[in-house]
Amino acid sequence: MTAQLPSAHHAMDLELSRDYCRQVTQQQARNFYYGLRLLPEPAKSSMFALYAWMRRADDLADDSADLPLVQRRELLDQFRCLTHQAIAAALSSTAENPAWPGWAAFAECVHRHSIPPALFDDMIDGQLQDLEFHQPQTDADLRQYCYRVAGVVGLASIHIWGFTGGAETESLAVDRGIAFQLTNILRDVKEDSARNRIYFPAQQMQRCAVTATELLTGKATAGFQALMQHHIDLAEQLFARSASLDQRINPENVSALKAMTAIYHGILRKIARQPQQVLRGRVRLSKLAKLCIAMQSWRAGKQ
Repeated sequence: MTAQLPSAHHAMDLELSRDYCRQVTQQQARNFYYGLRLLPEPAKSSMFALYAWMRRADDLADDSADLPLVQRRELLDQFRCLTHQAIAAALSSTAENPAWPGWAAFAECVHRHSIPPALFDDMIDGQLQDLEFHQPQTDADLRQYCYRVAGVVGLASIHIWGFTGGAETESLAVDRGIAFQLTNILRDVKEDSARNRIYFPAQQMQRCAVTATELLTGKATAGFQALMQHHIDLAEQLFARSASLDQRINPENVSALKAMTAIYHGILRKIARQPQQVLRGRVRLSKLAKLCIAMQSWRAGKQ
């Protein structure tokens, strides 16, 4: 794989594509954007392109909810094929194949940073897994799901940021991504339960004597507290285990990782103080708190 933009993409198309990806990230990535804006170029535009691609895959799965399952799978399979074509510089815009505005920036991102194409297949597999949702049965099942939707994002990101340490660092990036996703799952308990999606493993729910009805009705039992604590502990272990990742990233890009980590870790700690609050709605940090974290991370990166 070369480090050059495929010649099929015109420079003006690329600039428009980058701008589109930036707008998508700014509008949709409520937590990531505060960290990503700290990146220098070209890493910043590349991360915007990566996020926009992930957002597109996620939207294809979510926005087609009224369609039969077979058609929803076809949409994601088509997106997989288009992704392969974009990476291979074979994607063209025709009336029969309407273009998604992010393709040029996405292709540049993959080629510039030599991101392994298989990671994008893994991400799409995670979306397909969500289409035919089945509650995880064990912690290992939950980890596999989190790897597909978030661990691989960590892997793709460190290719953009630059890293040392080979496979060991890749393992740390997976752990950090899974920690983020576990935080998302804890944060979204009420919202996911209303959609008949319970990401807590059935084995753990049985052990804690928690039912799906209790989650849906917001019943904060002692068992629920134990269930939440188990997953809070898992996420904390992953944050701790991946702590050395920050020292392995290219110094000019590490501020973004520090900011995103501080935001997600801050959400997790806020949940840990009162786990029952997730039964009432999504737990967030204020915009001011996220801006302060971003500023602190930027200053730390300059030292």
